[in-house]
Amino acid sequence: MAEVWCKDKPWFKIYDEAGFPHSIDYPEIPLFELIDRAARDCPDSLSMAYLGKEYTYKELKTFADKFATALAKLGVRKGDRVGVQLVNTPQFVIGVYGGLRAGATVTLLSPMLSLEDLKDQLQRSGAKVIVTEDSKLDDLKAIKDDTKLEHIIITKLSDFSAEESPVVEVPDALQLRDLIDKTEPNPPQIEIKPKEDVALLLFTGGTTGIPKAPMLTHYNLTTNVLQLYLLTSGAAVEANRGNYSVIASIPFFHIYGFTCAMNLALNWAGTLLFVPDPRDIKMMYNLIKDYRPLWTPGVPTQFMKMAEAEGLDLTELKGTVPFSASAALPPEVSRTFEKKADILLSEGYGLTEMSPGTHSNFIAIWKSVGLDVGLPIKLGSIGLPIPDTEVELLDIDTGEGVPAGKLGEMILKGPQTMKGYWPNPGEGLRDGWIYTGDVARMDEDGYFYIVDRTKDMINVSGNKVYGRVVDDVLFEHPAVLEGAAIGIPDPERPGSERVKVFIMLKEGYTASKELEEDIIKHCREKLPPYAVPKFIEFREDLPLTPIGKIFKRKLREEEIERMK
Repeated sequence: MAEVWCKDKPWFKIYDEAGFPHSIDYPEIPLFELIDRAARDCPDSLSMAYLGKEYTYKELKTFADKFATALAKLGVRKGDRVGVQLVNTPQFVIGVYGGLRAGATVTLLSPMLSLEDLKDQLQRSGAKVIVTEDSKLDDLKAIKDDTKLEHIIITKLSDFSAEESPVVEVPDALQLRDLIDKTEPNPPQIEIKPKEDVALLLFTGGTTGIPKAPMLTHYNLTTNVLQLYLLTSGAAVEANRGNYSVIASIPFFHIYGFTCAMNLALNWAGTLLFVPDPRDIKMMYNLIKDYRPLWTPGVPTQFMKMAEAEGLDLTELKGTVPFSASAALPPEVSRTFEKKADILLSEGYGLTEMSPGTHSNFIAIWKSVGLDVGLPIKLGSIGLPIPDTEVELLDIDTGEGVPAGKLGEMILKGPQTMKGYWPNPGEGLRDGWIYTGDVARMDEDGYFYIVDRTKDMINVSGNKVYGRVVDDVLFEHPAVLEGAAIGIPDPERPGSERVKVFIMLKEGYTASKELEEDIIKHCREKLPPYAVPKFIEFREDLPLTPIGKIFKRKLREEEIERMK
């Protein structure tokens, strides 16, 4: 077989067979046009369902316009930064889209940040206003003088729900609900240059080092929504705008939830079904049963727990499209979920710097909605590059391009590529390319497979061990619910590492020496000798990042500290 290079775009053959366009025309519009368009076309369609209360698109637009007006009265001008630090609630959507309508750049802040990290991100972004939960007020008052904050706007989690209580005045803070109730929807008319003006700052990289904030323009974000929109059979969705819903369990303060749940739903004039706690699998399940959403984006941990939860009939999920991203999806999890739910669990890939989507196994998505085009669905693959996304794989040692089947670092470029790291345009880009740090391979059909992070590769006496490969083997063992492989320093060989794995067991299994030996035996049958784990540690739980990925860096740091 002839060598196939990424630059030859072998995925275009799949595009052609599926009747999928190679390229798309992208309008230059501000991000808030998503709500404007939905409210214009489908004013009475449901926009949000939150803890027993529902809202139309006409109501959502009014809320966002009122908040934009209030921000302008507080002195927010074009280019000012407005921080939003909330879980998935109507207040999040109102805060973000009201801020954008006022001409601000919105800074997304995790509610789980330590006080020191929150202060650092507020200082670095220069946020003038923050919208946050009322429980954060005392912490913010303590650091306010060390930042550029002029106004703290608070909200209760019960606001905008069926359990909403009267607004009570609080010293040193403004109430979001009060601002909206007392303000007319007369937002300022701000001229937005979509390709130049930064809509979003989102600090990323906290799991691998000091967080940086990619600058994502209005054009980056609207472009990525349109790229991803077509993957869900855009023509069919367009014909039924206003009649779909989306599970909103992935945190919106993470770019995956921001684009692939919130913004996709708004583009469809769809209903956001809010799940404030992404660990609440029962709430996700009940919302799916009650609303029958088209789209259920999640992370592997959520789908694993759903598949293993007692008392859930996963065949009730028929009709939704479960989609996994943000962390590696083990093929065994896909198979288990499909067996129990009788629907495909598809996978995609992205990163904050790319707004985030770059790859999707869209053939699996189409089959989930009843459109079988007879093309391959490959478990374990992140799928094909989405339209207008350039991809190359470079040899980790030489930097040269590699052919199909060979491993290389994946680099990316497209209209969804960030402007640079805040506050410097171009920073973090090399000739327009993002170097992802992810090791991948491409097969002859143009399907891509993520093998590991370059920083997570384990060096065993000069042999490269890819942690994801070990993880996937662990998941094939019947006792393993979740597993993570890391490299720990080898005290007998300076510069070398040993493989250690951390395992959570499925219900009905108990940690024992016999089970440990059985898992090691299983790994010996599947892995080369140098990749077989030297140590196994059984745990009741594993540390997770805010979006639900296993926090490998934290495990490694804990292990190194223990070794000291």
